[in-house]
Amino acid sequence: MDGSGRDARLAASAEGPPMEAIVAEYETALLRYAARMLNNPTAARDVVQHTFIKLVRGWKPGMHASPSLKSWLYRVTHNEAIDYIRRESRLQVLHEKQANDPAMSVCTNGQNCPMTDGEKHDAVLSLMHTLHPREQQVLLLRLEEGLSYREISRVTGRSEGNVGNLLHHTVRKLSISLKKAGVITP
Repeated sequence: MDGSGRDARLAASAEGPPMEAIVAEYETALLRYAARMLNNPTAARDVVQHTFIKLVRGWKPGMHASPSLKSWLYRVTHNEAIDYIRRESRLQVLHEKQANDPAMSVCTNGQNCPMTDGEKHDAVLSLMHTLHPREQQVLLLRLEEGLSYREISRVTGRSEGNVGNLLHHTVRKLSISLKKAGVITP
């Protein structure tokens, strides 16, 4: 987004009710709600922070807090918490699958041992440098920074469709290189 868009958002938050007042009024209740859903106070803080970030990003010049603000905040907090639960669930399944993989068993003979996580990380980083800079950019923004296609689109100036296409081809390209290097098995 260009500087004028950011200035407009800042002006909007200054014209409407101060964001500090909205945060002060709703933060504790939203944190309590998210913490109960997630059973994790740290994750709840992240979820509520994302909720307020969405509020600031959506605030337009001349907007005022309406009676529906509270319900909107709870709905967004709920959706963010559900997204968090889904992400954690996918990670849990991945960790369990990896733990049960016989290829991940401890190497006893000292030969043909699987690569350590550090070795794999180093191999991926070295292969990352073989990618085109635009491929590196979208891959890092997606995987390391966790940005959505829309956010990557705004950062790079590319369309969301182009970002998705570029990510798809970049991941395939990197996967083929990792297989050739023996980092991952076919």
